[in-house]
Amino acid sequence: MCISVFMWQSHPLYPFLLLLNRDEYHNRPTKPVGWWECGEILGGKDEVAGGTWLACSKQGKVAFLTNVLELHTLPEAKSRGDLVIRFLESNKSPKAFAEELVEEGNQYNGFNLIVADLASKCMVHVSNRPKGEPVSIQEVLPGIHVLSNATLNSPWPKAERLEQNFKLQVDQYGEGEIPVEEMVEKLMRDRVKADESKLPNICSPDWELDLSSIFVEVDTPLGKYGTRSTAALTVKGSGETSFYEVYLGGDVWKQHTLNYHIQKL
Repeated sequence: MCISVFMWQSHPLYPFLLLLNRDEYHNRPTKPVGWWECGEILGGKDEVAGGTWLACSKQGKVAFLTNVLELHTLPEAKSRGDLVIRFLESNKSPKAFAEELVEEGNQYNGFNLIVADLASKCMVHVSNRPKGEPVSIQEVLPGIHVLSNATLNSPWPKAERLEQNFKLQVDQYGEGEIPVEEMVEKLMRDRVKADESKLPNICSPDWELDLSSIFVEVDTPLGKYGTRSTAALTVKGSGETSFYEVYLGGDVWKQHTLNYHIQKL
């Protein structure tokens, strides 16, 4: 499970600003954010399935995804993390890429995928849920949005909490520079759990309660599960791009920042 909040084409300095928590088993082999072998893609890497949850390219494309919370999943399903890489490696627009997924949506477990091209100012949300319905494609309008483990902007307690707190922070800094490292600490490490009466009632109540905070940390029979990295991706109108990550390296929290410039902007 993951959660993200992002600001799209609605700030005078930042056409795009994203904060994202990645939740996963702590013992799952993962590479921190870095440039991939091709030299064109920047993101973390799931070393089990080979894909990623968030990445961007030198050409100004961005993609990220979250899983949909559901009771039953298909063990033989294709890896959702491949979708992010496929978009970044393609020459297709966000909408054209989304339409390509219509025929193959049932080959994946539930996902929410955001694909964007900063140069053309186009962003699209794609989801293969609810199960049994056609893949949905929705253009993302300018503004602040939250994506958790239901569809875009679903009013889950932690999504509403994150959106509200994010808006307060953005308003505080106005039209100037936003200190994203400070925002990460204030917003993305929030361990407050939801009221049990507001849980979605999809899985067991105990599991949903454990997942109901923005920052997740829970012991399971398979090992510790929860937030193992937080990313802050910012793009300025000048093309200046910064990818800040706080991540678990073994049992130690580490951080680093990678900067580059998108020429097309």
